Amino acid sequence: MTDDTYRPISCDFHDLLEASATQRKTSKLEVRDADGGLRELSARITDIETHADGEYVLLDRGEEIRLDRIVSIDGAQAADYPD
Repeated sequence: MTDDTYRPISCDFHDLLEASATQRKTSKLEVRDADGGLRELSARITDIETHADGEYVLLDRGEEIRLDRIVSIDGAQAADYPD
């Protein structure tokens, strides 16, 4: 069993996600699924919400993605933004 505890992301990377939502632009996201697989998608972030188990982006396609599962947005890698 894997540890699926939410890990807060850096403020700077969070700012990139907020900027994308504010600009209402379609972004290219690379996301790690709960099973560890990577997938790419193109979507517009409509909002960022806090839930009991972490923060999530809401996408225009109706999907919610936990922030700590976002590997990159528009080529900016989350790993390049220290906590």
